[in-house]
Parts: sequence; structure tokens; C-alpha cells
Amino acid sequence: MSKELLKNWFIAPRPWSFTMTLISVSVGSALAALDGRFSPALFVLAAAGAVFMHAGTNLLNDYYDVKNGLDTESAATAQYRPHPIVHGLIPARQVMLAACGLFCAAVLIGVFLTVVSGWMVLVIGVLGVAAGIGYTAPPMKYKYIALGEAAVFLMWGPLMVEGAYYVQMQALSAKALLVSIPFGVLVALTIFANNIRDIDHDSIRHISTLAIRLGPSRGIHAYLLLMVLAYVSMLFITLSGVLTPWAFLVFLSLPLAAQLLRQMKRGVPADADARTARLDTAFGVLLVAALIIQGLTG
Repeated sequence: MSKELLKNWFIAPRPWSFTMTLISVSVGSALAALDGRFSPALFVLAAAGAVFMHAGTNLLNDYYDVKNGLDTESAATAQYRPHPIVHGLIPARQVMLAACGLFCAAVLIGVFLTVVSGWMVLVIGVLGVAAGIGYTAPPMKYKYIALGEAAVFLMWGPLMVEGAYYVQMQALSAKALLVSIPFGVLVALTIFANNIRDIDHDSIRHISTLAIRLGPSRGIHAYLLLMVLAYVSMLFITLSGVLTPWAFLVFLSLPLAAQLLRQMKRGVPADADARTARLDTAFGVLLVAALIIQGLTG
């Protein structure tokens, strides 16, 4: 295999997006550590399974977006990142096969973690696989019926954080559920930003997204409101004692959020989703750091 082909396979599943998955798993695992139990091996397995599922979903999304006529040379997503199929980097059939392989790897890890940690891992894993495949694949194709943001919020928020916590503790946690909400909202905003940018492109292809249903103006207002609510919910979580004051570290990401909000109000950039993802990463890394510091300082 040539170096160029290896590079194409490396960038095809969009590895820069995996930070969101690693953050969700890390938050759930760090909360478990604060409650007295943490296994590095289980953390690595949970993270690997989640990343495999995320990578498979990304490849499947590219495959079906091309098949359904959304991803073309003129699509914004093909302007700022190498698209494995649109740009002819990898044959479409190989992209599909790779996606199936990644989902199989995630399932094998999920089965092992179910045996080790308990049946709830199986429930969360089945939901995750169904959500990943059904995002653009028939018969659900729920991305095209305005359900993408809600599913992303649930997966990268409550389900992934609670799942990582459960793997460590063999129990669910109300604290993990609350802490998962602001980060889940920000991850969902990455998809929402993408869909706001693509309103015109998607509309002529007869699909329906939340951004299309709201329209450009109300879509921007909803984006701004949800970002503010993510920070307000974090403030509530901290002031109510769910987390210690170390959690205020996440507010160091506010300048980045303010810059992004000003940009979105002026006009939606072509890389609106990537810019939102950078905010997610800053917020999430600071949250994980706060939880680690809380654990180290008692």
C-alpha cells in the first residue's frame, strides 16, 4: 500500500472529530474515578469501541451522502476537507466495507465489555450502533428528517458519558447525566452549524433538516441560544454543588465561544462545523482537566 493511499485511509474517517468521542468517554470515566473506581484497561477499551463506532459512522455518512446526491464537488463539505469518495481518493465500495469492519470491531468490544461490566453496556451499544448506521443509511436516514442534532446530543452526551461511567462502576449516575448535557449540546451544535451552512444546498435536494425547518434567521438564533444554554447549564451544575468550583475552568473557553458567536451573526463560514468542533474540544478538555484536578486535590 502506497504512502498516498495510507494517507487517504487515515483522513477518510475524519480523525480530527474523534476528540469529541474521547472527551465524552473521558468525562464519564473521570466521574467514575471520583466515585472511587477506575480501570485504565476498561477506559482504553471503551474509548476504542466508541472511536471505532464514530469512524464507521463518518464513513457511512460519506457513502450515503454521495449516494443520495448531497455530497458533490459543489458541496461545502468537499471544499474544506478531503472527501474520500467525491475526490476519488478511495472507491465507494471500499469505504462501505471499511465502515462495516469498524462497526464489527466496535460490536466485539461492546460484547466483551458487556460480559465484564453488565447488560447496560449492551443496551447503550445497540442504541449507538443503530444511531450510527441509521444516521444516513436506509430505512431510517434520520439525518434527512431533522433528527440529526437530537441523536448526536443523546449519543455524545448522556449515552456515551453514562456508558463510560457504567463500564467503570457497573451503575448509572445522575451526576454523569447532568454533566453530559452541556457537552452534548455543544457537539450537537457542530451538526447544526453544518446544516445551517448547507440550507440552500440541502433544500434543492429535497431533504429536511432542523436548520431548513427553522430557516436561516431562526436557525442562527437557535444556535446562539443553545450555545448560551450550554454555558448556563454548566454554571448551574457547578453552583448547585454537582461539581466543585474547579469546573469553572470550562469558562476559559468563553472567548472562543464569543468569537464564534460574532462570526455566526455576521455570516455562516464554510467551516462553521469545524469551528464549532474547536469550541467543543476546548470546552471538553477543560472539563476533563477540572475533573482530574478535582480528583487529585480531593
